[in-house]
Amino acid sequence: MTMISAATSTRGRAREQILSLRGIGKRFGAVRALNDVDFDVYAGEVVAIVGDNGAGKSTLVKILAGVHPQDSGTVSFYGSRASISSPTDARDLGIATVFQDLALCDNLDVVSNLWLGRELVKGGALDDVEMEQRSWALLRELSAKIPSVRTPVASLSGGQRQTVAIARSLIGEPSVVILDEPTAALGVAQTAEVLNLIERLRERGLGVILISHNIADVQAVADRIVVLRLGRNNGDFRVADVTSEAIIAAITGASDNSVTRRAALHPEKGPTE
Repeated sequence: MTMISAATSTRGRAREQILSLRGIGKRFGAVRALNDVDFDVYAGEVVAIVGDNGAGKSTLVKILAGVHPQDSGTVSFYGSRASISSPTDARDLGIATVFQDLALCDNLDVVSNLWLGRELVKGGALDDVEMEQRSWALLRELSAKIPSVRTPVASLSGGQRQTVAIARSLIGEPSVVILDEPTAALGVAQTAEVLNLIERLRERGLGVILISHNIADVQAVADRIVVLRLGRNNGDFRVADVTSEAIIAAITGASDNSVTRRAALHPEKGPTE
């Protein structure tokens, strides 16, 4: 397992640490889903979490989203210890999550979806003009390809729907955005739109956590890749310094064998000694 310091980006500039998890553990009955997991996110950085089915990716995301409290370990936010015991706690800290099902209301238009539950009110009535103006401003900043903010979500493409869901997560001005399989079931052109959008989030200085099974997508936009295997850390790589083969080996456990374990215990001995 290759562990790295994430204090600098791939461009070498110092980054501020937003989120830090240490020794995170989670059980569901007799099943240990996470065991002593460490994880960091820095401002202006895209961190991908990859792993096989059952690796613990979804459990880690749900802990960060406040769906499941961790059983052990600590969470720090901007250097201060934090407790995430509910989705409200996560939102108040500044963590926004876009789950794979998007949770959009197909019968409502883009503006209504963006502001659902956070509607602006003026004079005792909904301030539709202000919400529409802010919606356009946000979508333009994200370079989103939405024909009209009054278009019903049901008529949008998969990539456009993903854009609306991500834009909605930014309404509360979070520091960290979690994207759960954002390119799943999308075509090539729609996937490209979403990857461009992820880069816009990084340019805004946000910490982005990307969950994906697509290694090509991950390598295209991520700065770091964190590998989980059987509920444990099994690699933390800079994208610029790692190959697809090395990532897949960490995911499948191909790099975990008697030779590598012996080398880790006795680094003074070469692999052929």
